[in-house]
This record gives sequence, structure tokens and C-alpha cells, in this order.
Amino acid sequence: MKNINYFKKFAFVLLAIAFIGCAHAMESSNDSSNKLTDANIAAIVVGANKIDISAGKIALDRSQNNQVREFAQRMVTDHQSVLDSAVKLVTRLGVSPKNNDLVHALAKQSSEHEVKLKSLTGKEFDRLYIDHEVAYHEAVIEVVKTQLIPGANNQDLKDTLVSVLPAFDAHLAHCKNIQASL
Repeated sequence: MKNINYFKKFAFVLLAIAFIGCAHAMESSNDSSNKLTDANIAAIVVGANKIDISAGKIALDRSQNNQVREFAQRMVTDHQSVLDSAVKLVTRLGVSPKNNDLVHALAKQSSEHEVKLKSLTGKEFDRLYIDHEVAYHEAVIEVVKTQLIPGANNQDLKDTLVSVLPAFDAHLAHCKNIQASL
């Protein structure tokens, strides 16, 4: 059991590193076509929120733990709200989200994570879901602060990214509290 927990924690660290690494690689590339654009940032925001909504719905379906279910419902509600706001903003700005390597990597990692989630039940499910939420929120917050906000050209997009950070910080604190209780 200790080896499984160690492996899971190691996998979450790799997820965070991959998320941050993709964004850093795109920023540091000498090829200006790899620089994040507002359309890329919009795609990342849309993709990241859809991922957390999807995982939350799986948790609502599979978890019997009231704390986990409450958190999952919060993720579905809050991330749907952010997604709706982002879609309204990019529509108003006339920006079409444009997928990039980070969006594709996130989608692949999300699919793999959902397969794992769907294979577990009970406490194993709850632990995997919450551990992933901690790592995911840490990675998302880091990327928003260091890549997306500085990379956004449009001030409304930048302001929206800044405005969601307190909610993401609250999500992280909430899931860390649940993690400590599991």
C-alpha cells in the first residue's frame, strides 16, 4: 500500500511538472509561433475548466464521502461558472480558442486520469481524486500566475485571469483540508 501511495504522489508531481513544463517550453521557444496568444490562453482556460468539471462529475457519481462529494460539486459549479465567463469574454472579444500543445497534453492526461478514477471505488477513489485535485490546482495556479496572466495581451482577458485566482487558491486550500482528513 505504501508503494501505491508513493507511486500516486509521484504521478501527481509529474502531472504538475508536465503542465508547467509545457507552458514554459512554449514561452521559452525561439520560434515566435509557439508564444502563447490570447487564443491559446482561451483554449487553455476552457480546457482546464472542462477537465475539472468532468472529474468533479465522476466524483459525484462514485464517491460516498460527503466531504469529497461536496468538494466535487463545488468544482463543477465554480469551474462551470469560470468556463461560462471565459466563453462569454472570448465571444465578446471575437477570439476563437486555439488549441496548442499544452491543451492537447492536458486532454491526454485528463483522459488517462479519468480511466484511473473510473476503475476505483471507496477510499481509494476518494484519495486519488483529492490528491489529483491538489496537484492539479497547484499546477493551474502556477501556470496562471507565471504564464497566462503575463502572456495575455488583452486587458479584459488578463483581468479575468487575475479575478479567478482567489477562487483557485480557495479550491486548493479546501482540497488540502480534505486530503489531510482522508
